[in-house]
Parts: sequence; C-alpha cells; structure tokens
Amino acid sequence: MNSYSSGRRSRHPRGGARRRGNSERFRGQHGEAKTQKKTFWQRVAAFFGNGKGTKQTVTDARNGAQPSRPARKPERVEVTSPRLYVGNLSFDATESDLFELFNGVGHVQNAEVVSYRHNQRSKGFAFVQMQTIEEAKRAVQELHDKEFLGRRLVVSGAKSSEHQVRS
Repeated sequence: MNSYSSGRRSRHPRGGARRRGNSERFRGQHGEAKTQKKTFWQRVAAFFGNGKGTKQTVTDARNGAQPSRPARKPERVEVTSPRLYVGNLSFDATESDLFELFNGVGHVQNAEVVSYRHNQRSKGFAFVQMQTIEEAKRAVQELHDKEFLGRRLVVSGAKSSEHQVRS
C-alpha cells in the first residue's frame, strides 16, 4: 500500500466525486448522453454496417446451424448422351418416382437414386438413362426447374465417365 493511501478504496476510483445536486448544467448534458449512448455491441454492429441506417434481412438458419451461404447455380452441362443428372431431389424420392416422372417425357431405360452406403439415405441427386439423346434433351427442356415432391428439380446432361474423378 502507498503511504499516501488511506487504505479505503473509493467507489469512484478515478478521482471524480459523484455529482450531486439539481444543477441544470449537468442534467442537460447527462440526460442527452444517456439516450444517445450505444452499447458495445451496438457500436460493433454499426461499424460493420448493421446499424439503424441499413436494413438487412437475415434468413433463419435451419436446424440451429450457421446461416447458409447463397445458393449456388448448378453447372449447366450440355446433353451429349442419353444419361441425365437430376439434382435438388427430395430425399423421399424413389427410383420408381423418377421412372414415372421421366416416362411422361420419353422412354426411360434406367433410373438410379444415389444414396449413402452405410444408411441407404438419398444424397439428393440421381441419374436417369433415357432411350435416345433427343428424349434426353426434351426431358431437360420440360423437367428442368419443375416442382417435384416439394423441390425444384435441376435436370441437365450428366458428365461423361472420363470427366469423373473419384476421391
């Protein structure tokens, strides 16, 4: 302890005594400061552009996860074979559902929903093999961006096996 200290700590450690009294001089300044003073987090939000001047709409994250990033547009692949990629597929969709959907456009040879090996749950995409390339092109025109089981399908030509890289 310093020799000049009384040993008792003040409630106002920086040497300023608490102001008392009804002086207009302090009340006017103090009252305005209280209404304008921002909290630390309000100042941080204002610094990063989330202040009162700008209004941003934030979408709620699903399942308590981080907010999702903006949707990425799928790569458009030209139809050069009768094999089609079907993306953004509902997890409830089965091969027979796809078979029926694509049979409305042309003759379907094969429909295969890609799923995880360990639990057989759909990965959300599939491959459909049409009879001819013309039927495949017509299927892309008619079914791309069509609502199916609550989701908008992404239908495009499948990449050929020479482009695939297994990891």
